[in-house]
Amino acid sequence: MRRLATSGSAVIEFAVLAPIMCLFLFGIIETGVIFYAQSTLQNAADDAARMVRTGQMQSQGMSETQFVAQICTEMSGLMSTTTCNANMQIDMRAFSSFASANFGNVTKANGSIDTTKLQFAAGGACDVVLIRAFFPWTIMTPLMAPFLQNMPNGQYLLAAADSFRNEPYTSTASC
Repeated sequence: MRRLATSGSAVIEFAVLAPIMCLFLFGIIETGVIFYAQSTLQNAADDAARMVRTGQMQSQGMSETQFVAQICTEMSGLMSTTTCNANMQIDMRAFSSFASANFGNVTKANGSIDTTKLQFAAGGACDVVLIRAFFPWTIMTPLMAPFLQNMPNGQYLLAAADSFRNEPYTSTASC
């Protein structure tokens, strides 16, 4: 008789613990995807920054739209190129020295990007350039959004940054 009285306890225990375990599992997966997206954005920004550093961007007269497209080409495995091109934001500033280099805050109080504060200046040979790339990543698991979002509407702001001195890519430049 005692065996029959406890026959449903495993089902009840599973029903109580399964949602918590699923939340942990989704949290681990979502965090891993965000980490992968962040790493991919940083790698794409590094590769695009190399074009600025070597003067390829300046010699080709590359626009901001083309620079964004260059970054988005390397992120095509995570999202469509159209989505990336529409949502990627770039802040590029050039300075005469590292001492004068300064990044201003480009986020609003709610965590979204204030596009009026973004600049796009690649500088010339031997200039110090600071580049930031921002992408609002939509959190896929709605239950995880309150825990992971740092922007409105269940989004997480991915950001990548590079700082460097442009190479002396002209014949008259010397750093």
